[in-house]
Amino acid sequence: MFSRLRRLLNGFFSKSRTVNNEPLNKVSLIVIVLIDIFILVNVFTGLDDISRWHINPTQAYPCYSEWQNYRTQTTGDKDYDIIRLALPSNYVPNQPGFRETYQQDGQEHLGSVSETCLNYATTKDNINKAENRQLLKAIDQKQTKIGALEQTNRTIRNQYDSTLLEKIAGQSREQSINAVGAEKAKQALEQNSSTISMLGNEVSKLKKELLTKPESAALITILRDNEKFKDVEKGYQQASFWYPSLQFAFQALFLLPLILAALAMHKFAQRKGYGLVALISWHLLVIFFIPLIFKVFEFLQVGVVFQFVFDLLSVLFSGLLFLVSYLYILLIPLVGFVLIKFFQRIVFNPKGQAASRVQKSRCIRCAKAIRHHDSYCPHCGYDQCIECQTCHELTYKHLPHCRQCGQAQDVSSF
Repeated sequence: MFSRLRRLLNGFFSKSRTVNNEPLNKVSLIVIVLIDIFILVNVFTGLDDISRWHINPTQAYPCYSEWQNYRTQTTGDKDYDIIRLALPSNYVPNQPGFRETYQQDGQEHLGSVSETCLNYATTKDNINKAENRQLLKAIDQKQTKIGALEQTNRTIRNQYDSTLLEKIAGQSREQSINAVGAEKAKQALEQNSSTISMLGNEVSKLKKELLTKPESAALITILRDNEKFKDVEKGYQQASFWYPSLQFAFQALFLLPLILAALAMHKFAQRKGYGLVALISWHLLVIFFIPLIFKVFEFLQVGVVFQFVFDLLSVLFSGLLFLVSYLYILLIPLVGFVLIKFFQRIVFNPKGQAASRVQKSRCIRCAKAIRHHDSYCPHCGYDQCIECQTCHELTYKHLPHCRQCGQAQDVSSF
């Protein structure tokens, strides 16, 4: 096992740093490493771009989070808060509305925006009128005044004890560091509190006036519609469930043509004996496989498979969700084992390549041209033959039958 793994690693590094079985010089090795880094960065950039190609759940259902927050909010005036969100604090004429913004996100990606959210956005856009903006401005101004008066009252209360001591000590008012004297503190607090109360009533009336507008009432009605919210919530959850799988599919679609092209180039270069092309194509093949392996493991952690396992264990074992980690500790090595077997048996299978290379008088290992009777490759030194288990004559490695007596060979022992 370990010797085979060592041979694989030696073969991997040998192919990565040799041209026609000759080691690369240091300058060439630096150049090839820089090329690798440049290509790898661009591959990950391309993967990131294509992963955003399909519309994400938040873009497909842009009203969901706002709707959900409204339904779960238990403090404050949530009706006023939601109407306020529909009125921009800094209004700019001809700026895109909510519906136009949602539609632009849909046009820039594959997929579509929820029709319910588009209708919701239209209702929000209807609120953005000059008279409603004026009401909001008046509310903000009065609330600013209330805030300033409350801060003044807090300051007076904090200074009251100090002014009282100054009065008892007989200190003149001119020498005081406090804004209000002790004798006027109570009067100022009462006057400010009365003004705060009056402004608060005015703010309440303005808020009520804003909320009773037909366009505001229409938005509140939509937000309280349970059936529409359930449809949006269901669509959002389904989109969130499938989105990692769609991202992985697009990323695989981006990588597979590159992998197949690099593999085809590598095999062609090996057959023709183009050492430098074989080296570069080998590096490309490795570079394209690196992000694919990363994305496979990332998909297994957040994709449909993970969600299915998570939901299954949630049902079977209730709160024992740490079992998901145990399952993945067992699953990931199993996936790695399957991948290694796949590449060993199908993609880089020396036994599958041996027959073709023998017919073309090429080395079984490095695919360089050799003479028909050569027992050892003059390029890499690999022994081409093995003793037949029946007639004990020399026959080719990795081929299923002896070339001398025709008896079957145990190719698993090569």
